[in-house]
Amino acid sequence: MTSVPQTTIGIDFGTTNTVVSMTHGDGPATLVRFPTTGGEIFAFRSALSFHAVMGANGRPNELVTEAGPWAIEAYVEDPLETRFIQSFKTFAASAAFTETKILNKRYLFEDLLADFLLKLKAHGGPAMETLPPRVIVGRPVTFAGGNPDETLALARYEAGFRRLGFTDVRYAYEPVGAAFFFARQLRQDATVLVADFGGGTSDFSIVRFERHAGKLRSTALARSGVGVAGDAFDYRIIDQLVSPELGKGSLYKAFDNRLPIPQRYYTAFARWDQLALLRASKDMRDIRALERTAMEPEKIARLIEVLDDNHGYALYRAVSALKEALSSQDEATFRFEAGSVLIEKTVRRTDFEGWIAPELKAIETAVDQALERSGLGPDGVDRVFLTGGSSFVPAVRQIFLRRFGTAKIESGGEFESIASGLALIGREPDLDLWSEKARLPV
Repeated sequence: MTSVPQTTIGIDFGTTNTVVSMTHGDGPATLVRFPTTGGEIFAFRSALSFHAVMGANGRPNELVTEAGPWAIEAYVEDPLETRFIQSFKTFAASAAFTETKILNKRYLFEDLLADFLLKLKAHGGPAMETLPPRVIVGRPVTFAGGNPDETLALARYEAGFRRLGFTDVRYAYEPVGAAFFFARQLRQDATVLVADFGGGTSDFSIVRFERHAGKLRSTALARSGVGVAGDAFDYRIIDQLVSPELGKGSLYKAFDNRLPIPQRYYTAFARWDQLALLRASKDMRDIRALERTAMEPEKIARLIEVLDDNHGYALYRAVSALKEALSSQDEATFRFEAGSVLIEKTVRRTDFEGWIAPELKAIETAVDQALERSGLGPDGVDRVFLTGGSSFVPAVRQIFLRRFGTAKIESGGEFESIASGLALIGREPDLDLWSEKARLPV
């Protein structure tokens, strides 16, 4: 008889949030919670901040690192003196990303990941004080990026997680983790399609669950994924509603010519934390000069204020509020107010769905790939479990409603399902069926 591990731990290292879940003996999976001034949280923001403490000689003599909501607080309080990094998971599989320098200190991806995990552990308190030797880490089906290197990403993951003290690092597909979480509800054999929508990737797995001698057994049938999700939706909103009010698409005068404002000034809006880097770049001098020659100088003035006064986080929150409102309403008001900048527009859900049409198409294609690889048609799938923040977007749900019908669709545990499922996988007697062992030597 196979004994149940005393403790298992699953970590869903996400693009936007990281969630940790643990089991003790044969008990349920429980989330690790982090105490903050605003109350306990379990979704720990996947963000890092580095703040230089100046010595008496005017030079930095200490680098203070923070993570999660504490990193956001440090950045909002002092954006120009704080290096803020979020969504760094999107660089995991990029061979083009070799290192970044922070106050002349060289950081590899695994250094960033290790610093983040160590801070997460510290904020986890007694629950994370003593960790088991093995960890089940979630991984996307398809890593984000144009040409993702899966082997590189997993090697970087392992190097980072080992610094937390784990000696046995295993990876399980994120939607498979969600499937284990969902399987607790099953009362009969079923083939389940799990769709997991994160910040950077959308992943799909088809799993067969069957009961034998009272125990639930599972067989993985197919998986697919695509490197687009919630972050891409955010950028479409900003590109349509905000950037034109900050000068995108307008003109400036150069001698006798009228030229378009350079598009590169607006690419930084894909992630709000990048705006401070634009503020500190040589492009800022050119942006200030544009206010004098722009055909619509008031728009460039707004752009300068957004950058100078660090309004990026306020913009991110306004975009999130609009997405949430459009999930339940056919029409909502987008309102971004910060300093003297006010952008307020009515947005119809159909407008938003038009903006994200390329992403919806990519998601739809990946769903069809999973079905094709499983050898099943929609009728062969008994249940569909949707999880992750973007599963609330009606146009995303419609992809599944069209194929499978309302009766088969279920959702829940949008932010906890993967981590809890990973912890449950850690109790499986044959881990090789559900996870892969890290490739690096001990």
